[in-house]
Amino acid sequence: MDTPQSDIIVVGAGAAGLMAARELGRAGKKVTILEARDRCGGRIYSLSTEEFGYPAEGGAEFVHGEAPVTHALLREAGLSLVPVHGTRWNAEHGAFSRDEAPDLGADRLGQALADLKTDVTVADFLERHFAGPEHSRLRHSIVRRVEGYDAADPALASTLALRDEWMNREPSPQARIAGGYGALIAYLAAECRRQAAVIHLNSAVRAIEAADGRALVHCANGEKYAGDRVILTVPLPVLQEIVLPHAVGEKFAAAANIGFGSVIKILLRFKTQWWTSGKGRNLADLLFLLSDQTVPVWWTQCSTERPVLTGWVAGPNTTGLAHLDENKLIETGLASLADMFGLSPKNLTLDLVAARAINWGHDPFARGAYSYATPRTREAQSVLTSSDGAAVLLSGEALYRGRDMGTVEAALASGLETARTIIAADQI
Repeated sequence: MDTPQSDIIVVGAGAAGLMAARELGRAGKKVTILEARDRCGGRIYSLSTEEFGYPAEGGAEFVHGEAPVTHALLREAGLSLVPVHGTRWNAEHGAFSRDEAPDLGADRLGQALADLKTDVTVADFLERHFAGPEHSRLRHSIVRRVEGYDAADPALASTLALRDEWMNREPSPQARIAGGYGALIAYLAAECRRQAAVIHLNSAVRAIEAADGRALVHCANGEKYAGDRVILTVPLPVLQEIVLPHAVGEKFAAAANIGFGSVIKILLRFKTQWWTSGKGRNLADLLFLLSDQTVPVWWTQCSTERPVLTGWVAGPNTTGLAHLDENKLIETGLASLADMFGLSPKNLTLDLVAARAINWGHDPFARGAYSYATPRTREAQSVLTSSDGAAVLLSGEALYRGRDMGTVEAALASGLETARTIIAADQI
């Protein structure tokens, strides 16, 4: 059988891969997309409406920051955003209080961050400047934020990158996409097909050969595909599982200097929004609930029609739960909620309609959730994105050099940039 020939082979049908393929197709390139899963989207994973009453998100959920590429794509697709409103609450020792996050630009902390000239890890920064017992709450708050929001290990995470994230912009509201991120992926996949790109599902790539300026891609199912260039958009841990040409492998070794965190997401649909009242509490405005439970972060859909709580365990905290299967993770989530609210796990289970737990660290085509910056990440990104006419290129959220690294916006922007780099090079 003849090996199918393309101008560009895109490995991965997530946000970065689809965005790159659509842009290249528009430029007249013949594009083949190889996706290991039986669906498009990658770490965007919409669950069935039948389960949760709406297209719940098993993966990426929020639109963060300004996200110009995402917003432009949403307008193009005719999709709208739903602003997220509500209150952050803390649960501590059986009591609930409104979460008062520390002012990261004030007083001694702000000055220490502003004075930082050479990058260090967050753990080193805290040890140098805030080691005393009087700073225990500040350390706890910062570590919780680094681990929970960035899915990062404080012993590896870059302080300078997080300083930019925390201090150099006004807080922007978060939002969700009406219809979920799956609607955006469906639009992008349809756009790719409209540009004559061919999408092959269940086509996990195992090896790539490169010779004479062309590439040959080998899939686990025995299929082979040839192209002038290959764009790899797989998550960084999966990159290590693909056999690459020696020179490409040496270059891509720089990816080891980019952090990559894991996430466990637990979705629980109940018959009622039991958490909004009871025992003298009124949490009707609850958006995020933070605690020191095994499952430390929960959020709501801010909708009376969606009695769903989403649990979140991220970063190093996922390690202690790595041995649990989905049912045990759901039980752990229910136990955390029951302990916070002083309820019986059995009664919560009786009120349960549907439940899912997704451990992204166990996903064979993700091996984690998203990337974060270490002190050596910016240098690594420069190496990995250098344009040297190579037949194999890397793209994805881990290569994004803006402030919202690790987001869908980062993936879309990186895919777009990679495609435009190829198009510009071919015009020379």
